[in-house]
Amino acid sequence: MDFLDTGYRRLARPVLFRMGRGDPETAHRRALGALAGVGRHPWMSAAVRRMLTADPVPRRVFGIDFPNVVGVAAGLDKDGHALRAWPALGFGFVEAGTVTAHPQPGNPTPRLFRLPSSRAIINRMGFNNDGAAALADRVAGIGGRGSLGVPLGISLGKSKVTPVDEAVGDYLASLAAVHPVADYLAVNVSSPNTPGLRSLQDRGPLDELLDALTEQARTLAGTGAALPVLVKIAPDLTDAAIGELLQVCTDRGVAGVIATNTTVLRDGIAAADAHLADESGGLSGAPLRRRALEVVRFVCAHTELPVIGVGGITTADDGLAMLDAGAALLQLYSGFIYRGPGLVRELTGAVAERDATIDAESEKS
Repeated sequence: MDFLDTGYRRLARPVLFRMGRGDPETAHRRALGALAGVGRHPWMSAAVRRMLTADPVPRRVFGIDFPNVVGVAAGLDKDGHALRAWPALGFGFVEAGTVTAHPQPGNPTPRLFRLPSSRAIINRMGFNNDGAAALADRVAGIGGRGSLGVPLGISLGKSKVTPVDEAVGDYLASLAAVHPVADYLAVNVSSPNTPGLRSLQDRGPLDELLDALTEQARTLAGTGAALPVLVKIAPDLTDAAIGELLQVCTDRGVAGVIATNTTVLRDGIAAADAHLADESGGLSGAPLRRRALEVVRFVCAHTELPVIGVGGITTADDGLAMLDAGAALLQLYSGFIYRGPGLVRELTGAVAERDATIDAESEKS
């Protein structure tokens, strides 16, 4: 594991960062292209999987079996180009998206900024994606639901061209498109990069949206179990606002909460990265760790809904702290960019060791 971590930091990451020095988005696209190539060749995926085999730490959460607790966060592979490669890197689940009902180019470039001294990223991508239907077709083309060998979540957002007061229909169109291929659905109402989107976290609009989405999920399921619908929340909400949001989620039969999205605050940025602090967009990575952990702890204390913890996880201790705070699953984005697949193995190994210790203590008692 040390060799893997060191190799990524000393070899792969410098190449990728130099590649996208003027525009990190270029490096991101090329890395996804390379991963997509791995996924297209079963023998290559198998070889990578053998090298990066993660400790099994299975969980059953909101009715779904996860082979381990570490997943790919939304935004890392929006359009699902590298879906078959992520399990080979050790991930126990993948969340594609955020996708929208209408294909859209996103915000003007540059829109992605690395803050290496802070181990952070600022993005104002604006839900650039090929559209929900295109993602559904891509998943169907590689075998459909269940073809990855790990659960696939799909994150849904609002199209920029759709007015906020017409958001419900927009989300419903995306849900209908991806329903046949997803294992769970994540409702993104917390990105800071689509005008007006965060207003959908307010009690009234959120209640209307979740009522419609959960009802459609039940209708599309027919006599089977409805796909779990999760809600992704912002770290910038007050405790009172989170409490109201959780009540709406409970009332509307939401299956879980993803905490958290990126922040508009700039706390914790290193002096060497201060020149980027004024860039608009959401901040992710190590500076978000403390607030994300606070939100996870608050959510878990005020609801019985399962929580996926995400935000600032760059070490095994960060992940364990999220689990200790009550999270059932974890997701990586910025931490994976800075640490690579070694972080996945480090996390799953630490969780497996933690589980073994808990089991041993339970047997003693």
